[in-house]
Amino acid sequence: MADRAIRLPGYFPGETYLNAKRIIEAAKSVDCDAIHPGYGFLAESSDFSRACRENGLKFIGPTPETLVISGNKLACKKLAESKGVPVVPYSHEAVSSIEEAIRFSKEIGFPVLLKSAFGGGGRGIRDARNEDELRQGFESAKREAQSSFGRFSIFIEKKLVNPRHIEVQIIASDDSNEFVHLGERDCSIQRRYQKLIEMSPSPVVDEDIRKKISTLAVTTAKATGYSNAGTVEFLRDSETGNFYFMEINSRLQVEHPVTELVTGVDLVATQIRIASENKLPFRQRDVKFQGCAIECRINAEDPFLNFAPTTGKIDFLNLPGGPGIRVDTALQRGIEISPYYDSLVAKLIAVGRNFEEARKRVLIALDEFSIVGIKTTVPFHRAVLKDERFSRGEFDTGFVQSLGLSERIHSKFDNDYFIIAALLLSKNQFSTMIENSTEERERRPAWLIDNRNGRFIDGI
Repeated sequence: MADRAIRLPGYFPGETYLNAKRIIEAAKSVDCDAIHPGYGFLAESSDFSRACRENGLKFIGPTPETLVISGNKLACKKLAESKGVPVVPYSHEAVSSIEEAIRFSKEIGFPVLLKSAFGGGGRGIRDARNEDELRQGFESAKREAQSSFGRFSIFIEKKLVNPRHIEVQIIASDDSNEFVHLGERDCSIQRRYQKLIEMSPSPVVDEDIRKKISTLAVTTAKATGYSNAGTVEFLRDSETGNFYFMEINSRLQVEHPVTELVTGVDLVATQIRIASENKLPFRQRDVKFQGCAIECRINAEDPFLNFAPTTGKIDFLNLPGGPGIRVDTALQRGIEISPYYDSLVAKLIAVGRNFEEARKRVLIALDEFSIVGIKTTVPFHRAVLKDERFSRGEFDTGFVQSLGLSERIHSKFDNDYFIIAALLLSKNQFSTMIENSTEERERRPAWLIDNRNGRFIDGI
């Protein structure tokens, strides 16, 4: 749908969207004056931001100097702590050996997290409830950090047991003199530290709490010299209700549509305007919050097989619609989903007057969402949104693991398979009739879709 598209040679991330030189060459070939980095690949790369500057291109995001700070979780935590922003106990330096990791973990007490100082997306993180698990996870965390982010710097952080994951959307002018927040998002429904469902507002945040954490978010962002759009992330202790700074995501977030739907602010358009005009197009007093929005990440993953990534060709696609429904996707019939990129294939967002209306609209839309050719997380989302605890807003980062959703997904579709099996038993009778009658062939029943693997069952 772009006015012009340029193909980057290659098939893998390292050849395409992680190749800064090729991206800059493509931009210069059509006389671009700015690059929007999206929310992956080089979006938080200080080197890419600097390369854009050196080539006369505007990087629509923070400066290289800010990205150096925000991209280093340790440096960012130290900075936030120096400004009086609460943080959970952590090792103020990277741990270079397992002995050092064990010593510090014993000081702050188990459970702890091994975390990469760089990158995000839940990679380079390992849980450790005791010394044995710490030993097991130390080298694998380093390897994943090295392969994902090119660095194996690991630090230790005290693990909060099943906290809420709350983040605040902030926007700043390019000279960092103007700051606005656009409220919070609750991203607690996640698996292996990767978000699955997000919403705004959070069921556990009232106006007083919103003011408090938004002030903490702006204070932290200002300390880094932040500009353009970004997200300041917090953990809420489920026992005390206290909030602790976690990190800054120096880019547009995957879940930004929920903020757009409750504020009416187009975040991408705002980013471009800030980069072009060097000022915010609105003030804090102009921001109004209305209703509730919920986003489901539709991933090419099999929820019946521990969310294993799936690939294949899209044979059939039906996207939902209707009041309050938005779908962000590049999917089309005939597209091939490869194993070389992120498994996210679509985002389903619903907005309603309140949480319950948004929840019901998402459920209706999920029933209309059909993708044939690959397995997706649609059944998982149905199970979550129908859960009574979720409907009451009672969930945290341990929600997915604690409720046995895999079994619920299976049980929901068991009846479907009994029906399919019964129909298949009579397939031979159908075949005989069809072979003997042209009229019967024309009256042949429609295709049936197997919900488990998303493929057509013919001959019924």
